[in-house]
Amino acid sequence: MYDPSHLRTFLTVAQTLSFTRAAQRLGVRQSTVSQHVRRLEEQTGRPLFGRDTHTVALTEDGEAMLGFARRLLAVQEQAAAHFAGTRLRGRLRFGASEDFVLTRLPEILESFRLAHPEVDLELTVGLSGTLHERLAEGRLDLLLAKRRAGETHGVLVWRDTLVWIGGERLRLDAGLPLPLIVYPPPGITRDRALRALEREGRAYRVACTSGSLNGLVAAARAGLGVLPHARGLIPPGLVRVPERAGLPALGDVDFVLVHDDRRAEAREPGRALAEAILASGDRLHGGWVDGGRGGGRGGGGGRMGKGRDAGPQRSG
Repeated sequence: MYDPSHLRTFLTVAQTLSFTRAAQRLGVRQSTVSQHVRRLEEQTGRPLFGRDTHTVALTEDGEAMLGFARRLLAVQEQAAAHFAGTRLRGRLRFGASEDFVLTRLPEILESFRLAHPEVDLELTVGLSGTLHERLAEGRLDLLLAKRRAGETHGVLVWRDTLVWIGGERLRLDAGLPLPLIVYPPPGITRDRALRALEREGRAYRVACTSGSLNGLVAAARAGLGVLPHARGLIPPGLVRVPERAGLPALGDVDFVLVHDDRRAEAREPGRALAEAILASGDRLHGGWVDGGRGGGRGGGGGRMGKGRDAGPQRSG
């Protein structure tokens, strides 16, 4: 039998790809995290992580263990809830950023609803900045969204890198203002992109603005410009802009869970949903769910580079 605490530690390391951040999330020492992983590897007889002084990555057996660990913990929690005779009730107002519209978040929410049928789950999808504002105003109980650089509130689900992406046939002319596809204010990726370009003195123009991720992706696929986006969530049909294009680095971005415990009826449902998301967080950044195709953790290759844009540019 695999120790549930070892499985939870393994999932946390798999999501954060950092023994240090896993220890911070779990509230234990890093040596404890290392010990749990080592014991799990001894039980399986297989290395679950490849690690050196700088990086941590799942091995092929580690990828296989992800599914087993999630199912084992889910069954244990269901059994505990059944025999404890407690059923969660209440209304939970949950906010999720646009980044998760077409990931596997709906599958996680469906599992939560099946496990807790008496919880009335109210979902709000929006920009991360707007969701943080709604939470502060007491209009949400729990959110899953990006946080701004330098902020420390919330529980880290995973850390990703913001990159520039666009259509495969897009060509950028270094002599013209960079055409941008961005969320409206208070979009966090929009703010990061504009600050990075202004810091380097790079001219730009906003070619398309949309509060919908689907709208932004459609504009990028049409060749209207470049889109700042999380590397682990690159949609199908879009690719990273190569470094030779000379665009500024955008840095890392944290995806976090933030609670508001002011409403008593939402406290326990909120904790339960947060635990479900943390246990399955690796499923959120494995690419889009789009007709059976995934964008992949790092997106694709592509032929984008300097030169003329493939299609006409329009304001939006």
